[in-house]
Amino acid sequence: MVVYNFKRISTVPTGADFLDIVLSKTQRKTPTVIHPNYAIHRIRSFYLRKVKFASQTFHDRLTMILEEFPILDDIHPFYADLMNVLYDRDHYKLALGQLNTARHLVDKIGSDYCKLIKYGDSLFRCKQLKRAALGRMCTLMKKQGPSLAYLEQVRQHLARLPSIDPNTRTLLLTGFPNVGKSSFLNKVSRANVDVQPYPFTTKSLFVGHTDYKYLRWQVIDTPGILDHSLEERNTIEMQSITALAHLRATILYLVDISEQCGYSLEQQASLFASIKPLFSNKPLLVVANKVDIMRLEDLSPAKRAVLDSMLADGQATLCTMSNQTEEGISHVKQIACDKLLDLRVDTKLKSKHANDLVSRLHVAQPAPRDSSARPAHIPESVRRAREMQVDKVGPEEEEDEEADLPSWLKGFNDLRMQKKYKLANDDWKLDIVPEILDGKNIMDFIDSDILERMDELEAEEEARENAAAEEMEDDEDKELDPETMDRVRSIRARKKVAAVTSRLDRSSQPMPRTAANADLQVDKFESHLRELGIDPSQAVERIRSRSQSRGRKRERSASAFAEEEVAAKEPKTRSRSRSVSKTPARGEGFRDLTQKIHAEGLARKSSKARNKEARKGEADRVVLNLKPKHLFAGKRGAGKTDRR
Repeated sequence: MVVYNFKRISTVPTGADFLDIVLSKTQRKTPTVIHPNYAIHRIRSFYLRKVKFASQTFHDRLTMILEEFPILDDIHPFYADLMNVLYDRDHYKLALGQLNTARHLVDKIGSDYCKLIKYGDSLFRCKQLKRAALGRMCTLMKKQGPSLAYLEQVRQHLARLPSIDPNTRTLLLTGFPNVGKSSFLNKVSRANVDVQPYPFTTKSLFVGHTDYKYLRWQVIDTPGILDHSLEERNTIEMQSITALAHLRATILYLVDISEQCGYSLEQQASLFASIKPLFSNKPLLVVANKVDIMRLEDLSPAKRAVLDSMLADGQATLCTMSNQTEEGISHVKQIACDKLLDLRVDTKLKSKHANDLVSRLHVAQPAPRDSSARPAHIPESVRRAREMQVDKVGPEEEEDEEADLPSWLKGFNDLRMQKKYKLANDDWKLDIVPEILDGKNIMDFIDSDILERMDELEAEEEARENAAAEEMEDDEDKELDPETMDRVRSIRARKKVAAVTSRLDRSSQPMPRTAANADLQVDKFESHLRELGIDPSQAVERIRSRSQSRGRKRERSASAFAEEEVAAKEPKTRSRSRSVSKTPARGEGFRDLTQKIHAEGLARKSSKARNKEARKGEADRVVLNLKPKHLFAGKRGAGKTDRR
């Protein structure tokens, strides 16, 4: 049998979504352009491709749904019966059967219309046959809408079911509602099941996992069961019956001996008797819960007789526990796990494969070679060495004596020195001195005068501190003698002289002078221009006019006042030449007109490529919105389309 993973089932689309998926995929994946003037065989192949693609897409989608949903005959009986309880086996099979029939009909429609299109004599007739084929397929799939919606509901519910392994080690909790099943599951496992004071808080199967003897165990909490016939039980109770019937586990039947669950002990015993056939060939524990409220010894004889009747056949084992105080929980878990382990081992030994395992084991026993005696032989040299070491006390014996010491004293106690102690009684030499005695550290009381000596040390330290403080005060109050004062004055005077000298040195550093070489630089510039064949007269005149001295401050202020008067007499419309920068004339700096025309031609040629890209200049790095043709023409691919 196969343990099915229901969480991997893909989403089942509705009828309308199913049609949209198939038709849109057909439109995207097949050609879309056809003309009447094409050859007839090309027109036929165009529409044949569309019909075949649509038919195959319907077939693939339906096949995926049919293969992902489990077949009830191929899965474990526990899952098969659980699905029968939750979803109705007949309804489930009918829905899958209808989809299987629809798949065959779609294939038949596609095959028939492909034959008709092969005999189409015009574009119009081929197109109408294609429309009829897709229309019949869509009509057929619209009728499967209820089946698709039902399977989607089943898929969602299956995905929420817990992952239960029917073949692993399992503890199964059962009993009336509110007897403490969910609380026990929360105590022994890492599950977190809701616990409330009203009945049927647990409405489905819950699974927890725990560890025992380095093995992983599965603990299943089932919904509460009421004592009535099987036909009257609802879906919630039938889940518990299904688990009890199919899972090979240790059954823990919980009984509330305090009767606070709302059901008497007699009713709980009656339910135990009615479902007892489901416990056959399984370890069984009757767990008396809530012993913190009612002890087993405090039960009345009638109640105790009812409880003993549940154990009359000897199949069940009685245990007591309390979820509130956690009394007996680990004991119940241990007994339940041990009983199931013993059962699994016995089952494996009784199986036909046990002999195969035993045959692989072989215990070898050495056989005697002959009847001769061969005792152990010790060489004579080893015998003499042993005799010589009899009277010696080696370091091994000292290590053996030190082995009896406590761990904190090993390595710090020299036995050879300890044996030389001079004590009133020689028997005291090897006594072990305890580290703590009467709650006090022994090392603090080795010296009886330790406290007095500590007081003396503290007093001596305080006296030294006071003496040092008095000496510092006396040093501050002392006055300098005349000789020392003279030395101090001479040192201060030297410091002042050094400061003034340093300041003068910083202010007397030479400044760079370049005006003296100005004429020499202008002459070099003029000779360089003449070598290039350029007339330097205007450039030299401009440089010399700028480098003329401005005169003294008073003369500059007078000349400025004169310029202001001249400017005041001139009309206001005249612009001042010094406030506006002049743009050099085009072509200035060339040797002759031929060189100027050639340079302008090169400039126009270099800017031609930039002008084609509509750039404003060489520094323009703007990337315009590109519109590549493959994104805006032709058919779309199967990938993402959000970029369009």
